[in-house]
Formats: sequence, C-alpha cells, structure tokens
Amino acid sequence: MAVISNEQASSKFSLHAISIEEACRHKWIESEKQGRDLGHEAIRQWYCEHWLKYCRSKRIEHVIGCQAWQEFEDGPSSLILALLQSNDLLVQLIVDRLSQGWENLDVIVWGITWGLPMERIQEILLELNINCARFDPAISLETRGD
Repeated sequence: MAVISNEQASSKFSLHAISIEEACRHKWIESEKQGRDLGHEAIRQWYCEHWLKYCRSKRIEHVIGCQAWQEFEDGPSSLILALLQSNDLLVQLIVDRLSQGWENLDVIVWGITWGLPMERIQEILLELNINCARFDPAISLETRGD
C-alpha cells in the first residue's frame, strides 16, 4: 500500500464526480457485453452494487494520504501514516478488512476472537472513521419508468 505525503495529496478530487465517471465506464462495458445501450439501468446498477465500497475505499485513500477527497473534512491521519510506515501489521489488517467491506463491529468481533489488543483496534477504528464515508449517491437510485 503506497503512502504519500500531505503535499502530494493536496489536490482534492470530488468523490461524486469521479463516481459518475466510474458508473459511465461500467455502463459502457456492460452495454458492449449486451450489444446495446443499457442506459440509466447500468448506471443505477453500478451505484447499487459498488457505491458503498467505492466510498469506503476513497475514505481509506484519504486517511492514509494517497489521495485527498473534498467530501471528507479531515486530512491524512498522522497516527495511521506512522503505523503504516512502520509496517504495523494490525493497522494493515484492519485497513484490509475495511477495504473488503467489513464494518467496525466485524473488526471488533475479529479482534476479540483472536485476542488482539482491543484498545489499539478501537483507536485505529476511530482514526479511520470509516462511517463518515456513508454518502448518498450522485444520482437517484429509483427505477425510472422510461
């Protein structure tokens, strides 16, 4: 996992704007597979299937300093950056699990099950603040009656 400095991550991108590009790319690929334009339904499908995981991955990028996203009010976490740069296995495992869609509770249960240091897990989860990545999509997910 590449970590960059605050200066390198200073140009902020819009999570919503880039998600529209991702959804359009998905629409193009799926339309090519079907041999016809799938229209809004393919866009809606991308948001339904990928939006939450997309937002979470962008949150992690933001916190670890890979890329700044304007939707997040904070900046890279000096704690998380220091832990990653020191190759701290616990933070790497937590980031990996959150990237795979685990919730904070899943990480806590995993930590308890494996007898891991719960204070450190809680500190890392608070610093990552993955729940602040719950945004409404840029489009309506209601089925259109075209």
